[in-house]
Amino acid sequence: MAGLKDDAQWIVLMGFLVSFSLFFLAMILNQSVVVGQTTAEAVSEFPKDDIMEVRSVIINSYYLPASEVTNMQNDITVLALNRQDAVVGFSNSSVVTGSGTYMDVQIHYNNGVTAYNETWQSP
Repeated sequence: MAGLKDDAQWIVLMGFLVSFSLFFLAMILNQSVVVGQTTAEAVSEFPKDDIMEVRSVIINSYYLPASEVTNMQNDITVLALNRQDAVVGFSNSSVVTGSGTYMDVQIHYNNGVTAYNETWQSP
């Protein structure tokens, strides 16, 4: 830049300044797109339908005859692991109150990304 006149030096310096500014703005824009994409992916990865299906099958299994409940529970666990890559655990207990007996079911669902726990009580 020693051989350039004062006006030419200012033009070159302003060119560098503008190019670095554009590069910086492009980096910021790129990062904001990545953040928006990962947020949208996290929302779409929540397995709402899978949880609702497993939950309904677990709850309906407790209305089966006692001889079939154990087989049904084993089938639910194996199918959830093989088809949805999810660990499903559940247990039940009968609770006796003054107004009657109801079923208390603990449901646990975990597919490595989402963990869901619920306590369901029969009406």
